[in-house]
Amino acid sequence: MPSRTRVEQLIALVENGKYVEALQEFYAADATMQENDQLPRRGLELLVKHEQGVMAAFKEISTLPVQSFLVDGDHVVINWVFEFVGKDGRKFRMDELAHQVWRGDRTIRERFY
Repeated sequence: MPSRTRVEQLIALVENGKYVEALQEFYAADATMQENDQLPRRGLELLVKHEQGVMAAFKEISTLPVQSFLVDGDHVVINWVFEFVGKDGRKFRMDELAHQVWRGDRTIRERFY
């Protein structure tokens, strides 16, 4: 079960644009990550590779300060807001909820809504 402080540390890394580092520090080797109703990606190595691909696809990605998150035992919900700038200069914002299940101090399952 993660402490509130541990979740705040994860949030701080992501807010500072350290997306790969956040995965490496806070996700279990057997973690899964799922975009809404798509099939989940499995394993930390694949999660990192996917994140690197997303980062390479955009000119810029930034995370707005988290305004809301909940910790209830092994369950955490974070309201992330990301801003993307495409290589063509177009911008868009993604506002999503991440529901995480933790094992100890690492995320083992995450699904985005």
